[in-house]
Amino acid sequence: MLGAILRKKLSDEQFTKMFVGLILKSTEEGFGDVAHLINEDNSFERKPNVHPDDDGKFTLIVMAGNMQVLYEHFDSNRVLRINSLIYQELAPVYGFEPEQMKKALTDYSHFMTRINHPSKKAVYAMSKALFYKYHLADYQSEYFRNKQCPNPLFLKRMDSVMAQFILNWEAFFKRYKLTD
Repeated sequence: MLGAILRKKLSDEQFTKMFVGLILKSTEEGFGDVAHLINEDNSFERKPNVHPDDDGKFTLIVMAGNMQVLYEHFDSNRVLRINSLIYQELAPVYGFEPEQMKKALTDYSHFMTRINHPSKKAVYAMSKALFYKYHLADYQSEYFRNKQCPNPLFLKRMDSVMAQFILNWEAFFKRYKLTD
Protein backbone atom coordinates (compact mmCIF):
# COMPACT_ATOMS: atom_id res chain seq x y z
CA MET A 1 0.00 0.00 0.00
CA LEU A 2 2.68 2.51 0.97
CA GLY A 3 4.76 1.48 -2.05
CA ALA A 4 2.38 3.33 -4.36
CA ILE A 5 2.65 6.46 -2.22
CA LEU A 6 6.43 6.32 -1.82
CA ARG A 7 7.27 5.85 -5.47
CA LYS A 8 9.60 8.50 -6.80
CA LYS A 9 7.96 10.88 -9.25
CA LEU A 10 9.72 11.53 -12.53
CA SER A 11 9.06 14.11 -15.20
CA ASP A 12 9.18 13.01 -18.83
CA GLU A 13 12.62 14.60 -19.07
CA GLN A 14 13.93 12.71 -16.04
CA PHE A 15 12.44 9.48 -17.31
CA THR A 16 14.02 9.98 -20.73
CA LYS A 17 17.48 10.57 -19.28
CA MET A 18 17.10 7.41 -17.19
CA PHE A 19 15.68 5.40 -20.11
CA VAL A 20 18.41 6.39 -22.55
CA GLY A 21 21.12 6.00 -19.90
CA LEU A 22 19.98 2.49 -18.96
CA ILE A 23 19.85 1.36 -22.57
CA LEU A 24 23.24 2.85 -23.42
CA LYS A 25 24.79 1.25 -20.35
CA SER A 26 23.23 -2.16 -20.98
CA THR A 27 24.20 -2.23 -24.66
CA GLU A 28 27.72 -0.99 -24.01
CA GLU A 29 28.28 -3.52 -21.25
CA GLY A 30 26.35 -6.35 -22.87
CA PHE A 31 27.27 -6.32 -26.53
CA GLY A 32 30.61 -8.03 -25.99
CA ASP A 33 28.74 -11.04 -24.61
CA VAL A 34 26.19 -10.89 -27.43
CA ALA A 35 28.98 -10.78 -30.02
CA HIS A 36 30.63 -13.76 -28.35
CA LEU A 37 27.35 -15.73 -28.39
CA ILE A 38 26.85 -14.94 -32.07
CA ASN A 39 30.42 -15.84 -32.98
CA GLU A 40 30.22 -19.16 -31.12
CA ASP A 41 26.68 -20.12 -32.18
CA ASN A 42 26.60 -23.59 -33.73
CA SER A 43 23.97 -22.61 -36.30
CA PHE A 44 26.69 -20.92 -38.36
CA GLU A 45 28.98 -22.84 -40.68
CA ARG A 46 31.62 -20.15 -40.40
CA LYS A 47 32.33 -17.83 -37.50
CA PRO A 48 30.72 -14.41 -38.19
CA ASN A 49 33.52 -12.54 -36.35
CA VAL A 50 31.20 -9.86 -34.98
CA HIS A 51 33.53 -7.45 -33.20
CA PRO A 52 32.67 -6.75 -29.53
CA ASP A 53 33.10 -3.01 -30.11
CA ASP A 54 30.71 -2.89 -33.10
CA ASP A 55 27.71 -2.05 -30.94
CA GLY A 56 26.32 0.98 -32.81
CA LYS A 57 23.69 -0.95 -34.76
CA PHE A 58 22.93 -3.07 -31.73
CA THR A 59 22.24 0.03 -29.63
CA LEU A 60 19.84 1.36 -32.27
CA ILE A 61 18.07 -2.01 -32.40
CA VAL A 62 17.67 -2.13 -28.62
CA MET A 63 16.59 1.51 -28.46
CA ALA A 64 14.01 1.06 -31.24
CA GLY A 65 12.69 -2.11 -29.60
CA ASN A 66 12.31 -0.43 -26.24
CA MET A 67 10.66 2.57 -27.86
CA GLN A 68 8.08 0.23 -29.42
CA VAL A 69 7.35 -1.16 -25.95
CA LEU A 70 6.62 2.34 -24.61
CA TYR A 71 3.21 2.15 -26.29
CA GLU A 72 2.31 -0.77 -24.01
CA HIS A 73 2.78 1.39 -20.91
CA PHE A 74 1.87 4.97 -21.82
CA ASP A 75 -0.71 6.81 -23.90
CA SER A 76 0.22 7.92 -27.42
CA ASN A 77 0.66 11.60 -26.55
CA ARG A 78 3.11 10.81 -23.76
CA VAL A 79 5.04 8.39 -26.01
CA LEU A 80 5.36 11.08 -28.69
CA ARG A 81 6.73 13.54 -26.07
CA ILE A 82 9.14 10.94 -24.71
CA ASN A 83 10.26 9.94 -28.21
CA SER A 84 11.07 13.56 -29.02
CA LEU A 85 13.12 13.79 -25.84
CA ILE A 86 14.89 10.51 -26.69
CA TYR A 87 15.98 11.92 -30.06
CA GLN A 88 17.42 14.99 -28.30
CA GLU A 89 19.16 12.92 -25.61
CA LEU A 90 20.61 10.28 -27.93
CA ALA A 91 21.60 12.49 -30.90
CA PRO A 92 24.93 13.67 -29.44
CA VAL A 93 26.00 10.07 -28.80
CA TYR A 94 25.86 9.42 -32.55
CA GLY A 95 27.00 12.90 -33.57
CA PHE A 96 23.56 13.61 -35.05
CA GLU A 97 21.06 16.41 -34.85
CA PRO A 98 17.78 15.36 -33.19
CA GLU A 99 16.02 15.17 -36.58
CA GLN A 100 18.73 12.84 -37.91
CA MET A 101 18.37 10.70 -34.78
CA LYS A 102 14.62 10.61 -35.29
CA LYS A 103 15.09 9.43 -38.87
CA ALA A 104 17.62 6.77 -37.88
CA LEU A 105 15.42 5.35 -35.11
CA THR A 106 12.29 5.60 -37.24
CA ASP A 107 14.06 3.74 -40.05
CA TYR A 108 15.16 1.01 -37.62
CA SER A 109 11.67 0.76 -36.16
CA HIS A 110 10.04 0.48 -39.60
CA PHE A 111 12.62 -2.09 -40.66
CA MET A 112 11.97 -4.12 -37.52
CA THR A 113 8.21 -3.97 -38.02
CA ARG A 114 8.56 -5.09 -41.64
CA ILE A 115 10.85 -8.07 -41.00
CA ASN A 116 8.80 -9.13 -37.98
CA HIS A 117 5.37 -9.02 -39.65
CA PRO A 118 2.85 -10.31 -38.61
CA SER A 119 4.25 -10.60 -35.06
CA LYS A 120 4.21 -7.48 -32.94
CA LYS A 121 6.61 -8.74 -30.25
CA ALA A 122 9.51 -6.32 -29.90
CA VAL A 123 11.94 -9.04 -28.76
CA TYR A 124 11.36 -11.06 -31.95
CA ALA A 125 11.86 -7.93 -34.04
CA MET A 126 15.10 -7.16 -32.22
CA SER A 127 16.47 -10.68 -32.83
CA LYS A 128 15.64 -10.53 -36.51
CA ALA A 129 17.07 -7.03 -36.86
CA LEU A 130 20.29 -8.20 -35.22
CA PHE A 131 20.47 -11.03 -37.75
CA TYR A 132 19.97 -8.77 -40.77
CA LYS A 133 21.90 -5.68 -39.63
CA TYR A 134 24.97 -7.79 -38.89
CA HIS A 135 24.63 -9.73 -42.18
CA LEU A 136 24.58 -13.10 -40.46
CA ALA A 137 22.87 -14.91 -43.36
CA ASP A 138 26.26 -15.17 -45.07
CA TYR A 139 27.52 -17.52 -42.33
CA GLN A 140 24.65 -19.99 -42.22
CA SER A 141 24.20 -23.34 -43.92
CA GLU A 142 23.50 -23.19 -47.63
CA TYR A 143 19.77 -23.83 -47.11
CA PHE A 144 19.21 -20.79 -44.87
CA ARG A 145 21.82 -18.69 -46.70
CA ASN A 146 19.94 -19.16 -50.00
CA LYS A 147 16.63 -18.31 -48.35
CA GLN A 148 18.24 -15.24 -46.70
CA CYS A 149 16.35 -16.00 -43.52
CA PRO A 150 17.60 -16.82 -40.03
CA ASN A 151 17.87 -20.34 -38.74
CA PRO A 152 14.93 -20.67 -36.29
CA LEU A 153 17.21 -22.23 -33.67
CA PHE A 154 19.48 -19.17 -33.79
CA LEU A 155 16.47 -16.85 -33.50
CA LYS A 156 15.12 -18.74 -30.51
CA ARG A 157 18.46 -18.38 -28.72
CA MET A 158 18.68 -14.69 -29.64
CA ASP A 159 15.11 -14.06 -28.44
CA SER A 160 16.13 -15.09 -24.93
CA VAL A 161 19.24 -12.88 -25.17
CA MET A 162 17.41 -9.86 -26.56
CA ALA A 163 14.72 -10.12 -23.88
CA GLN A 164 17.44 -9.15 -21.40
CA PHE A 165 17.71 -5.75 -23.11
CA ILE A 166 14.05 -4.77 -22.66
CA LEU A 167 13.47 -2.46 -19.72
CA ASN A 168 11.96 -4.27 -16.73
CA TRP A 169 8.70 -2.35 -16.52
CA GLU A 170 7.37 -4.20 -13.49
CA ALA A 171 10.40 -3.17 -11.45
CA PHE A 172 10.28 0.35 -12.89
CA PHE A 173 6.66 0.94 -11.89
CA LYS A 174 7.32 -0.35 -8.37
CA ARG A 175 9.88 2.41 -7.86
CA TYR A 176 8.75 5.26 -10.12
CA LYS A 177 5.72 7.14 -11.32
CA LEU A 178 5.65 9.62 -14.18
CA THR A 179 4.11 12.99 -13.33
CA ASP A 180 1.61 14.67 -15.61
